[in-house]
Amino acid sequence: MKLKLTSALLLSSALAAPASAEMLSVVGSWSNLPLYQQFESPFWTEILPEASNGTLEVAMTTHNEMGLGVGDVFNLLGDGVYDVAMTVGDYAVADAPELEGLDVPLVALDADTARAMVDAARPMVNDIFRDRFNSHVLAIAPYPPQIVFCNAEVSGLDDMRGLKVRGSGRMTAKLLEALGAEGVNVDFGEVPGALQRGAIDCAVTGAGSGYNAGWWEVSTHLVTLPLGGWDPVVTAMNMDRWNSLDAETQALIQTTITAEFETPAWAVAQDALVNDVACLTGNAECPYGDARDMVLVEASEADFDAARNILITEVLPDWAARAGDDWAQRWNDSVGAVVGVTVDLD
Repeated sequence: MKLKLTSALLLSSALAAPASAEMLSVVGSWSNLPLYQQFESPFWTEILPEASNGTLEVAMTTHNEMGLGVGDVFNLLGDGVYDVAMTVGDYAVADAPELEGLDVPLVALDADTARAMVDAARPMVNDIFRDRFNSHVLAIAPYPPQIVFCNAEVSGLDDMRGLKVRGSGRMTAKLLEALGAEGVNVDFGEVPGALQRGAIDCAVTGAGSGYNAGWWEVSTHLVTLPLGGWDPVVTAMNMDRWNSLDAETQALIQTTITAEFETPAWAVAQDALVNDVACLTGNAECPYGDARDMVLVEASEADFDAARNILITEVLPDWAARAGDDWAQRWNDSVGAVVGVTVDLD
């Protein structure tokens, strides 16, 4: 019923638009997180309509406001339920296991490397969205690195053995299990309750996401080893809708979203991690609000080396077996070449 109501509201908005305007129905990512508040919403509701001189109008909501399951976002986009959608690529890997290659943990430790990794993966992502989701990729923007919130006393990776941990993607869950933890599947919005009840001991997400969602209220220790990659958010348009636009409108949308959304989102990614950790732990001044007092656990070199070895010897070969050697070879030739990691296909 809520989905039908939202669709009706989008339709009524479209009917109210000037006859000469193209109306786009847009579904954003999590409405309570910084990526949506600082970049997605301003771009679609203000920047793009202004850049088009009123020839493009937007009716925008988010998948959580619509009550959509995160795994349904891109399937519904491909079916034409709405024109544009954005959410974490890892949410769609059940339908496209090859998409896991977009967000590999522990291979990009700074924003510049992460963007180079995403840029290298872009041709693969374009093909995946065209073939799997009948969609045209417009942008790929990051959340900050996915780190670990624990409601348990931990000082390093060894202390996570036996703990129940919510991962941020399939590769992360596999990595956690190989480290001796128990990977648990919990939706993002359900994590605080699960931590509070003891259903899970730890959970992986971006530092800023955890700060804004109040995970500091139900967890005590923050482990900054990026076990969950950068959780790239893919923005895509239904392919039939994209093809219905003239070349000038397509060029306007693409150039504007690259310059006014994707690039600015990447530009703040590195500083965002530092600021978010400060806000969660109080180890420096918090620019967003009140600093919290989580215990900061910085991973040792030995922890990083151990996790990276498991990634290369276990996690990536497991992904290659599911995605297929052709995709793994494409990854080796593109992303792997950028980050200096190779999936063994022997």
